[in-house]
Amino acid sequence: MAKSKSAFFCQTCGYEAPKWLGKCPSCNEWNTFVEERVLVSKNNPQPFSRQKSEHNPIRLQDIEQTDTTRTVLKDLELNRVLGGGLVKGEIILIGGDPGIGKSTLLLQMAIKEQLTVLYVSGEESEQQIKMRAERIGIENPNCHLLIETDVSQIIAHAEKSLPEVLIIDSIQTLFTPHIESAPGSVSQVRECTALLLRFAKEMDVPVFLIGHITKEGTIAGPKVLEHMVDAVLQFEGDRNHFYRLLRTVKNRFGSTNELGIYEMQGSGLRMVENPSEILITNTDGTLSGSCISSTIEGLRPLQVEVQALVSSAAYGTPQRSSNGYDAKRLNMLLAVLEKRCAFRLASKDVFLNIAGGIKVDDPAVDLAVIIAVLSSNADIAVSRSYTFAAEVGLSGEIRPVNRIETRISEAQKLGYTHIFISAYNKGVKPKDYQIKVIQAKKIEDIVKSVFG
Repeated sequence: MAKSKSAFFCQTCGYEAPKWLGKCPSCNEWNTFVEERVLVSKNNPQPFSRQKSEHNPIRLQDIEQTDTTRTVLKDLELNRVLGGGLVKGEIILIGGDPGIGKSTLLLQMAIKEQLTVLYVSGEESEQQIKMRAERIGIENPNCHLLIETDVSQIIAHAEKSLPEVLIIDSIQTLFTPHIESAPGSVSQVRECTALLLRFAKEMDVPVFLIGHITKEGTIAGPKVLEHMVDAVLQFEGDRNHFYRLLRTVKNRFGSTNELGIYEMQGSGLRMVENPSEILITNTDGTLSGSCISSTIEGLRPLQVEVQALVSSAAYGTPQRSSNGYDAKRLNMLLAVLEKRCAFRLASKDVFLNIAGGIKVDDPAVDLAVIIAVLSSNADIAVSRSYTFAAEVGLSGEIRPVNRIETRISEAQKLGYTHIFISAYNKGVKPKDYQIKVIQAKKIEDIVKSVFG
């Protein structure tokens, strides 16, 4: 007979306690403990039973290093984010808001790639998935669909067919009969992920897991879930916009600074090879408060549009608001303009927006933010053929940024005529570029060059 015991789990970090606690000693969160019943049985077999092999300690120097073989995908954006392709035995967790396109992204990969894929769904019926697949266009004859939530049955089917890729949609819907709690609970998510991780490593099958997120934007379930997997990808974007961003939060086989950009269409997700086309508004260049900045996401250079609006404060306290840019950094730059450059902005409302719904944290956007604010304040338009790439210090100096040659080359390739950078960037030879490279040391020099 199976015995059941009661335990309390923290819904934030997964900490287990024998009794209810008001404050979690692991993550210091309050009122997060929930009682769950765990089924304990010595006779029931484990869902994934492989013959155990004895592992003996081995010297690190004696281990033969082998090249990591990757499966290159047709989806170039997903390839970039994963670090160059799929690695055998890799387990990948993809999180995102409801309706953002997580299932569409993986279903599109499953029916477009020429690989043997097992797509497991616990949320939709076969007819629903079939309708969505026909809308995208089925090109892979070896894509198999399984509607199942019992992780033991899923692993049994996967062990029998040995697919090249296993997709789970979603991990919060799975359960194992060895635990008596409901699907989606901390213990169920942790145990199901552990079983799938063991299957992926022993059978060398890449596994994609779709994960729900909480209202705070973090992946639902214990925090240990993100530690267990090899890669964590965040699929984000505003549902009111057509564009989606795939970011790397964690990647054991590649960089964590990569970014993939998609456009949501009726026929699925379209790869955006030139992101600057979606991040810059096509205008005639007569509008003030808008300028272009050269930024870098991972290894990819981007041109983003910075929009600012400066107006007289209607009430006693001026408003400071930013979308896609750090609000504290915006306040710092406004203080620099007030103190170092004598621009009177203390009594004015300042609103800042990064066009396209993208969020940037590159210090090279500082100079474009200042020029956009001054352009709106003076109601003077900035030429659309100008782009900016420099950090602004607290003393008003123009500071250098990294990979400036890549930024200049990208701006030249996209047809910009002038790029404004710091004079402290070493090794830049303006004569080597067709674009006009303007170097400056202080904000005053940039203002004179742009506004005259």
